[in-house]
Amino acid sequence: MTQNIFVVGLDETNRATLRTLPDAQRFTFRQLLTREELQGGTVSIPEVLDHAQRELDDFPGSIDAIVGYWDFPIPMMVPILCARYGLPSADLEAVVKCEHKYWSRLEQQRVLEEVPGFGLLDLNEDPPVLPAGLSYPVWIKPIKSASSEGAHYLESDDDLRTAVAIERQEVGRIGGPFNDILAMLDLPQEIASVSGTACLVEEAAAGQQVTVEGFSRNGQVRVYGVVDSITHPEAPSFVRYQYPSRLPERVLEHMADVSRRVISTFGLTNTTFNIEYFWDAQAERLTLLEINARHSQSHARLFQLVDGLPNHACMIDLALDREPHIPQDEGPYAVAGTWFMRQFADGVVHRVPTPTEVLQIEQKIPGTTIHVAVEPTDRLSNKQGEDSFTYTLGTVYIGAQDEEELVRKYAQVVEAMDFEIEEQQEGA
Repeated sequence: MTQNIFVVGLDETNRATLRTLPDAQRFTFRQLLTREELQGGTVSIPEVLDHAQRELDDFPGSIDAIVGYWDFPIPMMVPILCARYGLPSADLEAVVKCEHKYWSRLEQQRVLEEVPGFGLLDLNEDPPVLPAGLSYPVWIKPIKSASSEGAHYLESDDDLRTAVAIERQEVGRIGGPFNDILAMLDLPQEIASVSGTACLVEEAAAGQQVTVEGFSRNGQVRVYGVVDSITHPEAPSFVRYQYPSRLPERVLEHMADVSRRVISTFGLTNTTFNIEYFWDAQAERLTLLEINARHSQSHARLFQLVDGLPNHACMIDLALDREPHIPQDEGPYAVAGTWFMRQFADGVVHRVPTPTEVLQIEQKIPGTTIHVAVEPTDRLSNKQGEDSFTYTLGTVYIGAQDEEELVRKYAQVVEAMDFEIEEQQEGA
């Protein structure tokens, strides 16, 4: 008899990855709400929770697990729904403590030295000013965002005024629904007094950005991989994720130790997590960027290519109250990358590679999987969830035997992909 695993926002790419799990024949992966319902415009938390509960209540079979791997609001919805159906999951307050950027910073600084200077930004102040004690360069970020949405790098008061004008218009898209989540908790006063539509200012960290992936079960925290996040030389947008990390072993051990300490302090358990860091080799300094109470679906294919099993396996094991099994170096490749095909200028899409063309490229370049992210008639600046610097045309997963081959394969993919985009000025 198969077990029914409900995946909040299940998409076809990750459904295909989940079906590669060794015991996938034991499970039926069922979509619980679509990504469009969860990410289109401003989400109503009460409505999506009610919709999800109606779907679950109407299901005639057993509900054996509820999981999710996308960003807001899914990491908060999973523990809420699991509590309603008596299923294993993380505690909602621990999840929110990780995902609320200001609350997370307050908790981090109690136990860690690897925390940058930070402070709340008053969006109503005119002209806006940096919080006391901070100086440029800094980042401004909503206290809850997704996929770097709303993040702005600032080097001057002019940059600050421009970023604040944008945030005043946009911060409510996620901040408003986040307030609905906060209303479900008995918050400490220092957090209750901060709206979900607030913004945080942080010192800009230097160095190589990396992500630690791990899980916590019954209070035991384990790190199983570190992924490098390699940024574009012309903008703080990701060129690719690369696994395994190229950092020295002693640095990886230090990050693992910090990760275990902070996850234990937050009380986060019975869930996967990922923590983003900056490692400044010149200063020998580690800076914690942010904590996510979920694993990164963007890394699933990387772990599969190198270790032989996607990190989704951890999520499924924990949801079924099983100890996760994490293989090492059992995949067909020594290194893997998630590449982001980007464009800097806004524009209207006239042509994208056809499914047949994509399949031909994948067959010509072994170890490659391509996903096109735009469609004809799309205007790039209208795509939700983009960062503030570039526009993503597609994602390419590549396995290789070394970094040189990884770079060469991606260059072959880019050359073969036939996009036609009419560049336009924003607002035109």
